[in-house]
Amino acid sequence: MSKFSFAFSPCPNDTFMFEAIFNNRIDLRGYKFDIHLDDVSQLNRSAVMGQFDISKISYSAYSLVSNQYQLLNSGSALGYNCGPLLIAKSKIDGKDIKNCSVAIPGANTTANLLLSLAFPELSNKKEYIFSEIEDAIVKGDVDLGLIIHENRFTYEKRGLVKIQDLGEYWESTTKCPIPLGGIAIKRLLPQNVKEDIEAILRDSIQFAFSNKEKVQAYVASHAQEMNEKVMQSHIDLYVNQQSILLDALAKQGIELLIKEIKYLYPGRIIQYPIFI
Repeated sequence: MSKFSFAFSPCPNDTFMFEAIFNNRIDLRGYKFDIHLDDVSQLNRSAVMGQFDISKISYSAYSLVSNQYQLLNSGSALGYNCGPLLIAKSKIDGKDIKNCSVAIPGANTTANLLLSLAFPELSNKKEYIFSEIEDAIVKGDVDLGLIIHENRFTYEKRGLVKIQDLGEYWESTTKCPIPLGGIAIKRLLPQNVKEDIEAILRDSIQFAFSNKEKVQAYVASHAQEMNEKVMQSHIDLYVNQQSILLDALAKQGIELLIKEIKYLYPGRIIQYPIFI
């Protein structure tokens, strides 16, 4: 029986999608999975080291690991109106943004790549765990914050304001959904194994959609005291039909993002094929 390490984030979209694997609710086709949970920025760093057989990564980090990993067609966080937000204590004039400091949720996150595309002059960046970015702005440690995940639903309650929706920026310039994160699998695994694991992920997501009440406890146990409404809003925003199976437009968006990375970082070599 083959056993694989599988790493994803404790965020509600991931725990919702993969609860059925963790709790053996579906046919795992004879495989076993050693589950690891960590912040997506740390998952990106772990993927660079090739630590896990299967791992959630930011799509923007794929250029750093394409020699070791391919992308699966299931398990993505990708869609419309779900991009990162640039926020602050108060409105800031566009010409003054270049002089601001900004908290980002990781250098190799898709959020930071979109920030670089939208505001290339904004260079004073400081890395934070995503859940600490609002606090950094409120305390005055930074002028701006780049927020992701459930912070989209909480920043206004803390008196913070939106400067730019970077998802809207991406959608208006590419006409494609925003490719935030996906599941990478070791390139050297046999093709039939990669296809099996992709099918298991797809079955797990479909189970979650059909049995929301059964997966709720696992999701809530990792939701960092998030209230149920915010937790469900997070799932609704990031888990959709593209999570079950990427379509042609979604793949086009991912490939466009990788082209932007090659433009920004011409020294990075992408190994093909990208998808299994």
